[in-house]
Amino acid sequence: MREEEASSVADGPCWPSVLSCLWLACSYVGSLYVWRSELPRDHPAVIKRRFTSVLIVSGLSPIIVWVWREFTGIQTGPSLLALMGIRIEGVIPAVILPLLLTMVLFLGPLTQLAMDCPWTFLDGIRVACDPWFWVLSFSDMRWLRNQVVAPLTEELVFRACMLPMLVPCAGPSVAIFTCPLFFGVAHFHHVIELLRFRQGTVFGIFLSAVFQFSYTAVFGAYTAFIFIRTGHLIGPVLCHSFCNHMGFPAVSSALEHPHRFTILTCYVLGVILFFLFLFPFTDPSYYSLPTPVCTLATSPSDLCPL
Repeated sequence: MREEEASSVADGPCWPSVLSCLWLACSYVGSLYVWRSELPRDHPAVIKRRFTSVLIVSGLSPIIVWVWREFTGIQTGPSLLALMGIRIEGVIPAVILPLLLTMVLFLGPLTQLAMDCPWTFLDGIRVACDPWFWVLSFSDMRWLRNQVVAPLTEELVFRACMLPMLVPCAGPSVAIFTCPLFFGVAHFHHVIELLRFRQGTVFGIFLSAVFQFSYTAVFGAYTAFIFIRTGHLIGPVLCHSFCNHMGFPAVSSALEHPHRFTILTCYVLGVILFFLFLFPFTDPSYYSLPTPVCTLATSPSDLCPL
């Protein structure tokens, strides 16, 4: 049965998968501009309208995956929701291990943050346990966008919906590096707003766009890796939210920090530990083997052991 499914996948054309992914990417970005406004993107009114648009697009995006499956005739053992990483098996390690792995990568920035923070550890625990803190956070439109809505909708559309369509066509390895291209290009729409509100020179905006594309593409490959290895959506969403909170590591400020040797050592140690733990922390055996999306692969691999 497995060989028959693999054969049907291998014989299928790639163009339905690519076109479906392009449609999802264009729909997601296009939904941000259905509202005509002269206000900047961080204005609460703009954020609320865009919430409506992306939530509708994200909610309808599984239909594209279903249409793709019906059109290609690819037989899938797991349910559509399971293929998209929405399942119960292995959910506890899927919540803990990918986020812990990402925090290891950010060991340097986290160390610098701890050194510069005026709060003690107990102060942080008290704030985190204070319901009023979370009430204020969820009433902040920018926080809600960066920590909840953007991670959830982007990972749903650009990982959970795209990867099940790309894996049968290209295989897990190629899909991991192809999927982020749609994600990176989708972030180019920020250039339009920067030019529109003249927030910098054209050259500076172009450099910013290239940097953002590179950063989002690398990050997209990482969360695609997590999704394929764990078969869960929750891990990429939490990692996305954490990275949005941390931002890009401020290496320049680390170089000027009074304790720069300690901080830079943690930067290097974090990267080393990250690569050492990358495969062990995402071992599919923790999340039920094989992961649903890996059942679409034509042959077993290090990414998709069967």
